[in-house]
Amino acid sequence: MIASTKTMMVAAALVMGGLSVSGCATKKFVNQQVGQVETRVSAHDTQISELDKTAKDALERATAAGKLAEGKFQYALVLSDDSVKFPVNAATLSPEAEQRLAEFTEKLKADNKNVYLEIQGHTDNSGAPTYNQKLGEERAETVRKFLSMHGVALNRMATISYGEDAPVAPNESREGRAQNRRVVVMVLS
Repeated sequence: MIASTKTMMVAAALVMGGLSVSGCATKKFVNQQVGQVETRVSAHDTQISELDKTAKDALERATAAGKLAEGKFQYALVLSDDSVKFPVNAATLSPEAEQRLAEFTEKLKADNKNVYLEIQGHTDNSGAPTYNQKLGEERAETVRKFLSMHGVALNRMATISYGEDAPVAPNESREGRAQNRRVVVMVLS
């Protein structure tokens, strides 16, 4: 009986030792897993903060566009006459166009009103529609950059390209195509 009690005590000690050793291994395993999860959570937090910044930027642009959409039309400046029209396949401003835009900027400053500008880029129909869409965008951006460099706040301007979709003259003649290569600056209050 004493031998069997000793055997049972040794067996119990072995079982207890085994449980304590396996508990340490489990604790180590859990710590490793928690460390991996914490690393992934940290990476996700970084991604979320980047997405949050992108979403805030998008919201600001949407708010500005909403203000433009709600605005009342005041007047428009059209850059398309012979002295300021855009050359074929180009988005560069002529010296005459820069002069007109500088005068326009001074008028905006003198009026001292809270206005918003919608800068619309247009092209003629020569070339692929996707190319014309991009060229119209480049023309509008060129005007936007010029106005910004001369003191018009970026948050008061939005650009849009109509490409070849909104001609003001038939594209069948050279003169008509020249009239369609233009930028229109819509002034909204």
